[in-house]
Amino acid sequence: MRIWSFWFNSFILSSQYNPPRFVELLMLLLAIAMLGIASILPDKPPYLVLGLSLVVGASISILVREAIAPSPETRITQLTASLLLIISLYGFADLMYTL
Repeated sequence: MRIWSFWFNSFILSSQYNPPRFVELLMLLLAIAMLGIASILPDKPPYLVLGLSLVVGASISILVREAIAPSPETRITQLTASLLLIISLYGFADLMYTL
């Protein structure tokens, strides 16, 4: 029980220390879950649309945050967010083409 208390306290502390990064982390974790469900159930496109939209929102948020307040690893973060944005926009285009 003590280990759950440690994880919960770390969770609360990280959400208070840097709220934008915490929200982006939650968005990306939900996107991973939605895209995982979409890969298991390929006949359910709403999971794919929700997952891709969460990725677009998180990557735009990361790019804006890095433009306003750069972190020490700005270049890697911007590159990763841009790559996620391009891949998710390609996923939207492919989804629109197949529907």
